[in-house]
Order: sequence, then structure tokens, then C-alpha cells
Amino acid sequence: MASDPVLIAFAVRRATSSNKPVWTRIGCAYPHDTGAGLTVVLDALPTDGRIVLLERDFDDDERILRQARKRGALT
Repeated sequence: MASDPVLIAFAVRRATSSNKPVWTRIGCAYPHDTGAGLTVVLDALPTDGRIVLLERDFDDDERILRQARKRGALT
């Protein structure tokens, strides 16, 4: 599995008070090392079974860099 995810997995539900969508990050999708396809790694499962996969954005990239620095993978 590649070290950086290409997609971020979210569960989306409607807030009861405002009816606005609430996005919760629940995992990532990584490209296979040996060819086409993705491996999805989930930290949680949505109760309705619906998972939204989106491309990483700037905030995700910053989060990944911070985590790598904490692990000592970057100097």
C-alpha cells in the first residue's frame, strides 16, 4: 500500500437542528502497489452505510505532513 492516500472517506448526515450536512472523516483510500484499484481503510462505519470518497485537498495534505513529522518520517 502506498504511503499517501488518494481519496478521503467521509460519512455525511443531516444535523437535526439545522438540516445542514455534517461531514465526518472516517478513512482513506490508497492505490494498490501492483496495479489498478484502491484499498479503502476505514476507522469507522456510517450507520446508513453511505460513504463519500473525495480527492484530498490542501487541509488533508497539511494533516498528512503533520502526522509524518510526528512519526519522524520527515525532518
